[in-house]
Amino acid sequence: APDAAASPAEAARAAAGADAAIVVVGTTEHGECEGYDRTTLSLGATQNALVRAVAAANPRTVAVVNSGGPVELPWRDAVGAVLLAWFPGQEGGDGLADVLFGRAEPGGRLPTTWPAALADAPVTRTLPADGRLPYDEGIHVGHRGWLRHARVPAYWFGHGLGYTTWAHEELTVPPRAGAGEDVTVRVRVRNTGARPGREVVQVYLARPGSAVERPVRWFAGYAAVRARPGESVTATVRVPARALRHWCVRERAWRTETGRWRVLAGPSAGEVPLVADLEVVGPRTG
Repeated sequence: APDAAASPAEAARAAAGADAAIVVVGTTEHGECEGYDRTTLSLGATQNALVRAVAAANPRTVAVVNSGGPVELPWRDAVGAVLLAWFPGQEGGDGLADVLFGRAEPGGRLPTTWPAALADAPVTRTLPADGRLPYDEGIHVGHRGWLRHARVPAYWFGHGLGYTTWAHEELTVPPRAGAGEDVTVRVRVRNTGARPGREVVQVYLARPGSAVERPVRWFAGYAAVRARPGESVTATVRVPARALRHWCVRERAWRTETGRWRVLAGPSAGEVPLVADLEVVGPRTG
């Protein structure tokens, strides 16, 4: 095995003389497994030191992260790019090469919210005490918990960049919808970069003045679109009726509040530049 203490310095010397540097870090079965809970989100001092040393020697450094879930990336602002590869499997090397050389665009979006540090996360207590584990967060899990506590993570649910840039230009929502009906939302986006690309347009819901407890906003649907440089395209997103429902404890049934709802659209849970109102009509229930 290589000398862990000497490796960062050796890697930095190699990176300093290169046009660009690629450093791969990640978790292993010793720290991430379905059979037990993780006690930390750190990649460890050795791996973090390696990335910092390479990035200091060459600002054109790509950090490739192989992990099955969120990890702390304390050097994320020091590198030129972060590419999350998850656990890619047998063809991971070929796929990674295609992305790094621009033959393919990174197409993924985060299905989780990543904290800058574990202590920032809204929920960190996961061990029972005296045989009990209270779920004090209730419905405010994932990105909904971050929004509830007005905390800013390292990366929001839904975040993901490609090789072009996008402008979210217009959100079209039907003036009203019947309680219990699906809602079709249209979002116009424009490719503002120099390359063809793919964008994942995301729609979120909010219910100001709700009679029941709700998140600040919550994920309701998405659609992927492709466009050439300068081209505008419209994403059609179907918001299922269940996204507007709540569980009525008194009636022991799913119900939908009528009245004014808020529809938001953007590239992630933390960036929703487009907002429109939706009127839900029908018998008031719940």
